[in-house]
Amino acid sequence: MQRYFISPDQVNDERILITGDDVHHIKNVMRSRPGDQLVCCDGQGRDYLAEIEELTPAAIRCRVIQISPSKGEPKTQVTIAQSLPKGDKLEWILQKGTEIGAVRFLPFTSERTVVKIDSRKTDKKHERWERIVKEAAEQSHRGIIPEVARPVSWKELLEEIKSAKTAWIAYEKGGQPLAKSLAEAASEEILLIIGPEGGFTETEVAEAEAAGAVPVTLGMRILRTETASLAALSCILFQRNDLGGETE
Repeated sequence: MQRYFISPDQVNDERILITGDDVHHIKNVMRSRPGDQLVCCDGQGRDYLAEIEELTPAAIRCRVIQISPSKGEPKTQVTIAQSLPKGDKLEWILQKGTEIGAVRFLPFTSERTVVKIDSRKTDKKHERWERIVKEAAEQSHRGIIPEVARPVSWKELLEEIKSAKTAWIAYEKGGQPLAKSLAEAASEEILLIIGPEGGFTETEVAEAEAAGAVPVTLGMRILRTETASLAALSCILFQRNDLGGETE
């Protein structure tokens, strides 16, 4: 069943008023009619099974049939701090990372980051990133829309590390095995830091360690930056029983 995110203030007296871009999608793409059902999620962990009552050019009014907790949210809250990659790789990471279960994305620039975003284009880029994440969250039945932060500098990322409960920096030249780090970490909030195509410098790794990050290794094979973030995220959530790792 089609799923749409709404804000809690769009729910009133067992009625939901859908506005914005979703109106076009429901009316013209899905060709929905009164009596059709859909699911609305308030972004705070509640799903509303609703029936369309009225369609207007600017809004769609629905009647709430049932309210239930969202089931698509992992207990482990992983933020992917991703050095800006070339091309459209970040968009791929945002989409697939949302599907897998990341709760936040923090793009950053480091010494070997090739991509430089023109400050005049930052707003447009950020809007696109947020749209990609929203659509991926709807498709994958998430209970929230993951946050996409605006790109930060390396120094700003170091401050994020200092305030993080658990921070890991993926380092191709060695580190603690990811499985060991997972076994030792009690926190359900993890900051996962992934470098650019050229990797981190030794100085950056040392600075990250000084700020509180633990270098981790993802194995003997060298992974592309877009592979590393998604592979590590999958391993973390699987180990924490948030991705099909449940046992009887």
